[in-house]
Parts: sequence; C-alpha cells; structure tokens
Amino acid sequence: MVIKNNPFNKKYSMKLFLTFFLSILLNVGYSQSTNTYFEKIRDNEAELTAFFSQMPKGGDLHHHYSGSIYAEPLLQHAIADNFYLNIETMDVLKERPSTGNWQQFSTLKSNGTLDVYKQKIMQKWSVKDYNYVDYPSDKLFFESFMKFEPAIKGNFGQGLLELKNRAISENVSYIETQLSTIPTAMNTYDLTQFNSRLRKLALAKDEKAITKSLDSLYNSLLKKDAESYAKTFNTDFVAKLHNDLKIDDKQFTMRYQNFVLRFMEPVDLFKNLVIAFISADGSPLMAGVNIVSPEDGETSMKDYWLHMMMFKYCHSRYPNVKYTMHAGELTLGLVQPEELTWHIGAAVYTAGANRIGHGVDMAYEKDSYNLLRYMAKKTIPIEINLVSNEFILKVKESRHPLKLYKEFGVPIVISTDDAGILRTNMTEQYVLLAKRYKDVSYTDIKQYVYNSINYSFIKEASVKKQLLKDLDSRFKTFEANFPMK
Repeated sequence: MVIKNNPFNKKYSMKLFLTFFLSILLNVGYSQSTNTYFEKIRDNEAELTAFFSQMPKGGDLHHHYSGSIYAEPLLQHAIADNFYLNIETMDVLKERPSTGNWQQFSTLKSNGTLDVYKQKIMQKWSVKDYNYVDYPSDKLFFESFMKFEPAIKGNFGQGLLELKNRAISENVSYIETQLSTIPTAMNTYDLTQFNSRLRKLALAKDEKAITKSLDSLYNSLLKKDAESYAKTFNTDFVAKLHNDLKIDDKQFTMRYQNFVLRFMEPVDLFKNLVIAFISADGSPLMAGVNIVSPEDGETSMKDYWLHMMMFKYCHSRYPNVKYTMHAGELTLGLVQPEELTWHIGAAVYTAGANRIGHGVDMAYEKDSYNLLRYMAKKTIPIEINLVSNEFILKVKESRHPLKLYKEFGVPIVISTDDAGILRTNMTEQYVLLAKRYKDVSYTDIKQYVYNSINYSFIKEASVKKQLLKDLDSRFKTFEANFPMK
C-alpha cells in the first residue's frame, strides 16, 4: 500500500530531482569549460594534438583495411616470408615472375643492400618522404595498394589487431572497415554479351531495359551458386577471424564492409556486387557494401551511371542492406568540368546511397543547393577525409566543401580513409578540422563524433546503444579535465 502523503516519499523524490538537476548542470558546465579551453588553443597545433589525442572519437567509418596498415609491418612480413622484390618498381610477390628484375629479400640482406631498398619501399608503399615533385600524388597513392597487397595475404589477423590496438590507443571505439573483396571462382564467360548490352542501354539511359537485363543476369548468377561464395566468405573468413581474434570487447568494436572495384567490366562487377549484397544481408558482422577505385579512371567514368543502376537494382533485391559510395572524389583539372556536375547526385538520387564518401566536388554539382538540402532532409551523412583529400586531390582549407555541407545541415562524419599509406591517424583529422575551420565549434566536433556511431551501419541495436552509452561515459571523463586550473 502506498501512502500518498508520506514525507519520506516526498524527500526521496526531491533528492532524486536535485541529483538529476545537478548532474545536468555539471555536464553543461564541463562542456562549457571544454569549449572555452578548445577555443583558447585552436591555433596551437601541439595543444590541439594533446587535446584530440585524449578526446573520445567514436568511430572511423571511411576506412580501407589494406590502406590503413602501416608500411613497416607489411615490409616485415614480406622480409620474414622471403618474398621477391622488384628492385625497379618496389612491388613484392611470393613467387618469382618469369620477367622483370626480381630479387629475394634474403639475397638483398646477404649482399648488404636491404637497408637501401627498405627506404625505397617505404617511399613507394606510403607517402613517407614524399616531396610533391617527383611523382603525381594520386598515382603514388593508388599504385601503392598493388605493390604491397601480396604481403597482406595470410596476415589479415595481425593487421586487424594492429588496427584495433592503434584505435584503442587514440580513443577510437569503433571501426567499419573495407576488409577484402569476396573471392570467387565463378566463370562468367557465357555472360560477356551483357557487357556491351548494358553499356548501350546505359548510354541511352533506358532504365527499364537495364533492369530487365540485370534481372536475367542476376538469375544466371544465382544458378552459378553466387550464394555459396557469400556464405563461405562470411563464415570461413570474416567470422572466423573476428571470433578467433576476439576483436570485439568492452573497449572496441569492429564491423566490415564488402566492396567492388569500379574498373571491372560490367558483368564481373555486377557478379561481385550481387555476392557482396548477399554477404551483407546474411551476417551481422557484414555492415554494408561500398564501391572503390579511382573515380576518374576510364572505365569508372564510362560506367559510372550504370554502376548506380546496379546498386539500385541490388537494393531492390536486398532492401535491408546499407551501402555507402565513394562519390565526387574528383576536382577541377582531374576530369572534364562537366564530369564534376553529377556523380554525387547520381549516387544519392539514382543509387540511393545511405552515406557518401568524400563528396569533394559538391560545389560543382548541378543544383548543388537542392542536393545538399535533400541529403540533410534524408540524413545522408558525408564522410570527410581531410588528409586524404589534401594529398590525393590537393583539396584543402577553403577549397574543401566541408563548410558547404555544414551550412546546409548535412550530417558530417570525420574519417581517416587510408591511415597507413597516408601516415596519419584520427587525431590528425580533428587537428586539421579545428585549425582550418574556425566556425566549427567543440559542440560541432562532439556532434561529429556521435554521428560516427549514430550513422554507422551496425545492425545490432544493442551494440550501437552500448557504444553510445560508452561514448557518453568517455566524454564525461574527458570533459572533467576542464578547466585546467
């Protein structure tokens, strides 16, 4: 029985209210003090680095696994496994090719030239010592992947642990990484007639006919057992790695994106895309799907709209699968001006992307204001990669459309892209953000951090809820440092 006028109940209720009220005031006070300190130091890079090193950073959503491993451990693997090195190009291979100037690392070590080649390798596998003169930066970046890729095979576990430990050390609690393309031995030779057919239909913008052709192609791929490749990848590779290494714990969580390569012929790309969607639809560890490779490549440009239609089609088959797209990773001079006007729009309107990666050419997009309004209304976040955009495209400071996205209320997420190749980390992204964009407040930055969890493709509601709860706790601890005196 409850006694309504019990003075004990009233006192207890008042105590709870006061506790709650004081907690709110305390948090507001912490935030204000943190913001005051942040504004005081935002022109000092060393102080900003110390600040952001300790600040909780949530998640890294635009993250390539192979490009995020630093060159040093990859080189150690290649040396330990006695790979062959092309002493002209700095490519490595497990088996010696029939042509080219290749030497084993054991030979280089015995003749005393290994240390010399180590330095050359580092300069071809990453931006180390890059002088912005000898070689085009975008070419160096994209070529590096194929040079060190053979050293990654068989060492995925070590790489994942490296990424996890580095993330924990700089207060990143979640990574959504593009781990690997899905291996497939499917023979599509009997389907090659679709390549010219789809391109012809894309040129005519015949959506109905494209959908009909993709229907036929899709059914053919299912008959060739596309589902088995997805299931094998999910269970025998991703889940096994993830569980054996105990990737998820109280400090850290990781999920994985499938991706396709936009330089492939239409049939092979669509084959890989279908398998990627099946994979993402079939496992909670597989967060979503992406499309990668240089956007300005000949095939990438020629087939771009067709690729958007393929994503639209796969979405109709697997409506629960989320996907983000590299779109608008272009700038004036890299392609013809008219090619800067529609890629982000096509990714948003035609493909129905849930997030956009890079989006650097937004200012050139046709009817960009309405596109920005649409992205804001539909809460389609933009994944901002400041170091990457500066190195690859020479887009930085006021040339970067970050402020444009901010003005229109498009959700912003800060990411690293390829921290290993670019020799950067998440902390540096936030340092550059604070230094270069004075209208971005601490409150804004804190929101971007929360965006990285809220707009992640994590499927399990309980996991996302726990990450947000953990972020609350981390910020409370961090903000308790201020004021400093």
